[in-house]
Amino acid sequence: MKRRNVIIMGAAGRDFHNFNVCFRRNADVRVVAFTAAQIPFIANRRYPSLLAGRFYPRGIPIYPEAMLDELLRTRRIHQVVFAYSDISYAELMHRASLVLAAGADFSLIGPVSTMLKCARPVISVCAVRTGCGKSEVTRYLCGILSAEGLTPIVVRHPMPYGDLASQAVERFAQLEDLERYRCTIEEREEFEPLLRQGIVVYAGVDYERIRRRAEREGDIIIWDGGNNDFPFFRPDLEITVADPLRVGDETGYFPGEVNLRRAVIVIINKVNVASKDQIDALKQSITAVNAAADVIETASDITVTDPDCIAGKRVLVVEDGPTVTHGNMPGGAALAAARKFGAGEIIDPRPYAIGSIAGVYHTYSHLGPVLPAMGYQPDQIRELQHTIESTPCDVVLSATPADLSRLMSLTKKLDRVFYGIAERPGSPLKEQILSFLARLHRGS
Repeated sequence: MKRRNVIIMGAAGRDFHNFNVCFRRNADVRVVAFTAAQIPFIANRRYPSLLAGRFYPRGIPIYPEAMLDELLRTRRIHQVVFAYSDISYAELMHRASLVLAAGADFSLIGPVSTMLKCARPVISVCAVRTGCGKSEVTRYLCGILSAEGLTPIVVRHPMPYGDLASQAVERFAQLEDLERYRCTIEEREEFEPLLRQGIVVYAGVDYERIRRRAEREGDIIIWDGGNNDFPFFRPDLEITVADPLRVGDETGYFPGEVNLRRAVIVIINKVNVASKDQIDALKQSITAVNAAADVIETASDITVTDPDCIAGKRVLVVEDGPTVTHGNMPGGAALAAARKFGAGEIIDPRPYAIGSIAGVYHTYSHLGPVLPAMGYQPDQIRELQHTIESTPCDVVLSATPADLSRLMSLTKKLDRVFYGIAERPGSPLKEQILSFLARLHRGS
């Protein structure tokens, strides 16, 4: 029997994991190519033979998703597997229609087929969209577990945007590890706050090897999801974060609705900046698809390093990239902080953007007067720095969790924005976690 030719559509994360778990040792299937979307500069690489296995001595090419139609016409493709996240149902079905019209099958692989079983308890923190506040929740949970005398290990959804072979297993324990693995700004946004909290983080490409390492090092594993993807590890407790500022997205984006339907706990975050009508509408939506979930409200508290330098000043707002790009938010925490602390004027950076930074505004036309902290390559970081320096402002208000001062020398005043969740009276989320730990203790 001839091997079935398969393409995996991805964004340097779920696609590689699905291959490793479902296809790497399958002699009946030949993965002809990966395609890449969402993240810049990740195409035109190869998934290396070191990771691809014995059936792929030359590795597997990674093409831009724009070439999918050509690949379908020229490579006799039998099946296309969709394997990335945070995509609207309309966009997902446009891609499916392109594949089906070419005569190939279009497939989704579900959680059970791709989740790895861990020897340690796993709490997963996922979301219905990018930018809901997963990272805040993860940090909060780490604090609870540490206070209980446990060692939490965070395993982060992959962001392998560089040399894949060297990124198979990444362990982050100190800030210097960010340079060691040549992390992009997006990776730093996720890792830096946890490292400053004293938490060890794993990420990479081969999550079977990562699982074994994390099990040896920690008492409990927190799966910190990326975008709105579901976990790679089988959770013992599933938490999903939802955003009242984007009501409707919780059931309009793939695979966020999967997380919503699976969740034991649903956190409605940002209740301090949402209206009662928005919160009530989100609660109704949650109940309609998962009436059994415990729904907990949290605030997203915003602080800045120096509030006095904002009032009355011309402010350039810098936001974390994914939230305001494919997360479809016109602004984020920095824009909220500028308004909260009385900025005199918010300076629009778009006229001063150059190179790939200017291209971001062309791709994401919904963006408001904010600057996404894009930095996937050294050249892009230099373009980001040039855009910041060229924008006529008194202060740069940066809400990227990555410390830009570690990456560039700025002549302008840099004021950082920090945000973390705050519980309602009674701390219902903390009580849920303590009850979960008690059940683990009784079952041990």
